[in-house]
Amino acid sequence: MATHPRSLHAQLGGGAVADVLLWRRRNVSAAAVVGATAVWFVFERAGYSLPSVLSNALLLLVAILFFWAKSASLLNRPLPPLPNLEVSDVVVEKAADRALVWINRVLAVGHDIAIKRDRKVFMQVILVLWVVSYIGMLFNFLTLIYIGVMVSLLVPPLYEKYQDHIDEKLGVAHSVLSRHIDTIITRAGQSAKQKKTE
Repeated sequence: MATHPRSLHAQLGGGAVADVLLWRRRNVSAAAVVGATAVWFVFERAGYSLPSVLSNALLLLVAILFFWAKSASLLNRPLPPLPNLEVSDVVVEKAADRALVWINRVLAVGHDIAIKRDRKVFMQVILVLWVVSYIGMLFNFLTLIYIGVMVSLLVPPLYEKYQDHIDEKLGVAHSVLSRHIDTIITRAGQSAKQKKTE
């Protein structure tokens, strides 16, 4: 078995999230699967909508807190223990930094397509957008999120177990797909040159 420079656990961040995704914390991973399935069932099969569930949950929470605070002042009891509900500047800066990286990557791809006229990147973007569009026609948004959660909880442990075989097959598939994209780009370039000469 080949050695890998970085383990899958390290590539997933090496923390608690990686432990959950690789089922090293089995109870938490199983709870995530059950929770995601329950949420999907409530919204997709039982017919509830997200706004109604959120508004009912917040209504219940506000009513409990209001009556708790009123009864606490009447009975000389402590007020409900609420944390400081405030987003720190550090959290906002980290989120902005991460968003900035992704936005710059998307803009770089757009630059490669529009300015550099990179046909290979153009074909890859077209292929990815077509696949996303096709999958989006088959499922609604909530089901896609549910499938994404299930895939993220089930694929990493399988990949960790069969990493060498999967990498080999993905390498072959990538080279075949790259050859097909290069062929399409070459033919498109030749037909464009023929039209210009005519």
